[in-house]
Amino acid sequence: MSRTDSPVSPGRLLAVSDVHVAYPENRRMVEDIAPGSSDDWLILAGDVAETIADIETTLKQLSGRFAKVVWVPGNHELWTPKQDPVQLRGEQRYRHLVEIARGLGVVTPEDPYPVWEGAGGPVVVAPLFVLYDYTFRPAETATKEEALALARESGIVCTDEWVLHPDPYPTIDAWCRARVAQTRARLGDIDPTMPTVLVNHWPLVRQPTAVLRYPTFALWCGTTSTADWHTRFRANAVVYGHLHIPRTTWYDDVRFEEVSMGYPRERAAWGTPWSGLRQILPFPAPPARRD
Repeated sequence: MSRTDSPVSPGRLLAVSDVHVAYPENRRMVEDIAPGSSDDWLILAGDVAETIADIETTLKQLSGRFAKVVWVPGNHELWTPKQDPVQLRGEQRYRHLVEIARGLGVVTPEDPYPVWEGAGGPVVVAPLFVLYDYTFRPAETATKEEALALARESGIVCTDEWVLHPDPYPTIDAWCRARVAQTRARLGDIDPTMPTVLVNHWPLVRQPTAVLRYPTFALWCGTTSTADWHTRFRANAVVYGHLHIPRTTWYDDVRFEEVSMGYPRERAAWGTPWSGLRQILPFPAPPARRD
């Protein structure tokens, strides 16, 4: 049977990020996440938790419910907090998480990219692990050092600076450059006739950071090296988190979905509950475009 003759699955490609299960309220919400169909896939776009045990428990829960779970790491998974008995750092920590995920049947950035054959497909779902390199700098700064100095003066410094270690790379930006090169090569190997859904914890373009309450925080939010990936690699949609500003935006006619659950205090401040898993495919009715 050819791909075009294959029966279309009634399932959906769904997504969430930043579930932060260390918060009891979030943990309960994750325990209630369930597919609507046995064919549903779930994208988990990073920041599950900070400890290896919590990450593994959550991946095990969700992989047991969905037909396929696709996971990418966020900065919180890469932290090495003192309270975690597993004190692996940097690349070793990431690789340890990859092996845990693989043991549960979860797709990681190190695995072959799966093809969504359901409604809206076929589409290559590409989980990416691309960090940040401090190139989302304030306009008044010209270097990473100037930007970090400004951030310290303003009192807005990401916790990554203390607990996210780049070992064996000398710096986070060096690790980022290596990941960008590896990932670009893999994306370039995808069949050029196939569209993609690109999944990364950090936004692939800078525009979403324009609405941050503290603009300097953009330093820890991505890299300019990925600015054209949504067009270069034929994205039907880009899924990301990290900003805790769930919304739909469009850039170059490509749909970008920020799918964060976020912290309980943020939802309380918004005055709205979590809206649930975001449907990526099949495309729901197009929302109003607000770039």
